[in-house]
Amino acid sequence: MANLLVDVGYTALKAAWADGITLGKTFRYQGERTYDFIASLVKKNRPETMVISSVSEITEQNVSRLRKCCDRLIMIDPLHTELFSELYLPECITPDRAAAAVACRHLFKGRGCTIFDFGTMMTVDFLDTDGRYEGGNISLGCRTRFKSVNRYSGTLPLLDTPETLMEMGDSVKSSISSGIILGMEYEIKGYMDRYPENIVIFTGGDANYFAKRMKNAIFVVCNLVLMGLSLIAVRYDEKK
Repeated sequence: MANLLVDVGYTALKAAWADGITLGKTFRYQGERTYDFIASLVKKNRPETMVISSVSEITEQNVSRLRKCCDRLIMIDPLHTELFSELYLPECITPDRAAAAVACRHLFKGRGCTIFDFGTMMTVDFLDTDGRYEGGNISLGCRTRFKSVNRYSGTLPLLDTPETLMEMGDSVKSSISSGIILGMEYEIKGYMDRYPENIVIFTGGDANYFAKRMKNAIFVVCNLVLMGLSLIAVRYDEKK
């Protein structure tokens, strides 16, 4: 497979090899040695094109290191936003959201899209029927909300995402679980009701969890961001 796609998020990295827009095996890394991990992926196979999306700035040292790992490097980070105008996207959105929008334009051409990404943050973005970006919002992700309750209260327990849920909590733990999960559900439904004609796409780590709790028709695309990066790679390969 010719191209390597890398998405560096707030807490984890996801990567995949791709042949055109066909994704191969995906990799996940959560740690501090991000660029050492990327280097390990290219030890045996040198990618023709590497596309790296990062929510934080890529240092010049790492840019130089990445360039040596591939024939062509495409970067999308807060310092490298020139692609946004070419993709008809605003520079204010993060690279992962931009890639998700590119993927949805391809998958759901001619349909308006409401895109939810459930990660460290929960993001929601909107595309009209022509694929134009209409705007979007950012709020705390599911696990981030649980951690915040524990951290900022000083006394409330740290809980994980519950398998079962009560409509009304009858203890501290069930009240936290119901408050966070139902609060997110009301938030999600509110956005969905704003554009009821849109296709709704869920992606990110908690996408399946919330999709199972929705009564509406939902498309779950687990590797939406990587798919968007593969389309960006193909676009630039065709320019050569």
